[in-house]
Amino acid sequence: MNEAQYFDLNLKVARSSIAIIDAIVQRGAFKGEELSTVGQLRDQAIQMIQELEAQQEEGEVEEVEAPADT
Repeated sequence: MNEAQYFDLNLKVARSSIAIIDAIVQRGAFKGEELSTVGQLRDQAIQMIQELEAQQEEGEVEEVEAPADT
């Protein structure tokens, strides 16, 4: 796995984590005392996305190209 693929994977994991957290919270699956921990995890995922996207914009990491159709 090259660096661009690694960054792309991290972005996908962070975005998926946020989507899962939002869906579960909307369904009321967490207890009140769990919400601060879940919120912290969501905030960390957002922070990761922002940092990785900033690095891509600065050209520190190449964007991953879609695989060619075979």
